[in-house]
Amino acid sequence: MKRRIAVAMLFSFVAVALLSADAAEKSEKKEAGPVLNRKMKSLSGKTVDLAQYHGKVVLIVNTASECGLTPQYEGLQNLHEKYNEKGLAVLGFPCNQFGKQEPGTEKEISEFCTQNYGVKFDMFSKIEVNGENRDQLYEYLTAQDVKPAGKGDIKWNFEKFLIDRNGQVVARFIPRTEPESEEVIKAIETELAKETKG
Repeated sequence: MKRRIAVAMLFSFVAVALLSADAAEKSEKKEAGPVLNRKMKSLSGKTVDLAQYHGKVVLIVNTASECGLTPQYEGLQNLHEKYNEKGLAVLGFPCNQFGKQEPGTEKEISEFCTQNYGVKFDMFSKIEVNGENRDQLYEYLTAQDVKPAGKGDIKWNFEKFLIDRNGQVVARFIPRTEPESEEVIKAIETELAKETKG
């Protein structure tokens, strides 16, 4: 009898532990928000759970190596160096949809970024940001009606989305807006000054 009770208690304990773990996992995913609740492949081929950026301010940019705006890599790297320790994460997503200005392989893109601009912020595999094969990340980003650029398709390389510490899209900047422009820096500093909810 005692053994049966002990076994029953053990099963109850395991069941509660599993339910708690499941609830914690769901809570963690919920906290990450719709932007960061996904996995992406890095430029080096590793799977990255974007939930790791929850609690940080994130700047997401679609990039290209052969564009007139490519020198913006320098500004993005400067933002990374200045604000990374304060909680900013810059994420680059190469895309070949605009003038076929990102034709290289993952290795070529990585070497180009490192050799020409000393890029140390996180870079990801090439994706599509518009059209039928648009990545789900950009499916969500482009549907958000945030200032100053509003919602809709990506116009060109180096469009910028700012995500707050709670995983919400709070700003979108057109491609020609420089990374170190007054409006981008003001938006970043405003979000860095805020606390994470929950």
